[in-house]
Amino acid sequence: MTTVRPAPIRRDWLSKTLAGALLGFTLAMGCSGLFMLLPPALPTPVKAQLAMWLVAPIWMGVLGGVYAFASGARAWLWLCTANLIIFGVLMMARLS
Repeated sequence: MTTVRPAPIRRDWLSKTLAGALLGFTLAMGCSGLFMLLPPALPTPVKAQLAMWLVAPIWMGVLGGVYAFASGARAWLWLCTANLIIFGVLMMARLS
């Protein structure tokens, strides 16, 4: 009778966690900033509240989803790229 050993814990969980926590937060803030620019029909206090409450679900979604990456390096790469895109779009939207 052979016993099945569970897969060992990968060593890059700390890298993935830090990528999700740090870059996930900046990504959520960028999405919140884009949200503030998009719906012009809402009053400013309503937009501000919605933008504020939008940060937590995005951040936690990224932090939870970061473990689907194959490695910590890929998590950092993809989240850096997503941050560059979001903040690039945000800068372009503010300039126009």
